[in-house]
Amino acid sequence: MSRRHAAEKREVLPDAKFGDRVLTKFMNNLMIDGKKSAAERIVYNAFDRVETKLKKAPVEVFHEALDLIKPSVEVRSRRVGGATYQVPVEVRPERREALAIRWLIKAARARNENTMEERLAGELMDAVNSRGAAVKKREDTHKMADANKAFSHYRW
Repeated sequence: MSRRHAAEKREVLPDAKFGDRVLTKFMNNLMIDGKKSAAERIVYNAFDRVETKLKKAPVEVFHEALDLIKPSVEVRSRRVGGATYQVPVEVRPERREALAIRWLIKAARARNENTMEERLAGELMDAVNSRGAAVKKREDTHKMADANKAFSHYRW
């Protein structure tokens, strides 16, 4: 990691169907071995399933689910005098989005439906209803931060 200057953020292009940059980031995270068309197919088919089930615009459902998954605080390890403390800190907006995307994909992959489209659609619908593994992950993160509130004076 260079000490001279931070790496500049690359701007992603909006996706073809909905024109949404966050959705493109999501697809890029979902993609395995550079197979972007496969990732797009999975996401768009999952969106079709969500639209038929919930009768709502799938992009709105996606953003609503992400907002319910985004963490506001997390714990970071901090060494002070030989002891390691879990210090609660606020999460930067870019990191909140990245964590939410990562947790949603991981939760979808861990589900036991047959295809990835079904898993992703199921996890999106669960997240909108404040259920599911991704929402639980956020709640666990918040609980951990709340439990370690006593060490917040070690914040840097």
